[in-house]
Amino acid sequence: MQREYARIMKRSMDNGAQINAALAGENPLTTVFPGDNRLAAQLRMVARLINVRATLQMQRQIFFVGLGGFDTHDSQLEDQAERLAQLDGALAAFHAATVEMGLADSVTTFTASDFGRTTSINGDGTDHGWGSHHLVLGGAVSGGRLYGTLPNLAPDGPDDAAWGQVIPTTAVDQYAATLSRWYGVPEGEIATVFPNIGRFATSDLGFMS
Repeated sequence: MQREYARIMKRSMDNGAQINAALAGENPLTTVFPGDNRLAAQLRMVARLINVRATLQMQRQIFFVGLGGFDTHDSQLEDQAERLAQLDGALAAFHAATVEMGLADSVTTFTASDFGRTTSINGDGTDHGWGSHHLVLGGAVSGGRLYGTLPNLAPDGPDDAAWGQVIPTTAVDQYAATLSRWYGVPEGEIATVFPNIGRFATSDLGFMS
């Protein structure tokens, strides 16, 4: 365990040195990212890493960034307005950076979350829910459209599982399979990566061109 820990630490330090060296020699992007925006700062670093991809010998990569604070309750209206404004500014700047690099068709940004919000009140605002919606952005996206079926939000309606928990109309498997196919997962391996995909009508939602 000690040897493995030492090996991982050395690899991390070597990678850090390689990245710092690559960034030191980059041709800086002119795209301006919003200040005082944690998500924008993360996406700016992603854009910089993409910008030095040749130096890093990076041909295909997935980057993870995060924006918290969506576990809202009685302050949902105020909190969501602030979070969504951060999301808007960060995504707009990142997309502009991919356009500047001439890579808008090769970079796809998408949101993901482990829960939505209920339509009911738990005494302290809304609670953890099921269904939610997501954003997909990039030159390869067939955008400007809503994909899936908007749920019926009526209390005790056909899409209410109880307590205002909205039943999703589109599976996360379908969402991920659509993105994975664009990313390069062979058609014959989709069912291996997503073993439950056969339970749904389609494995391609059509939002990637």
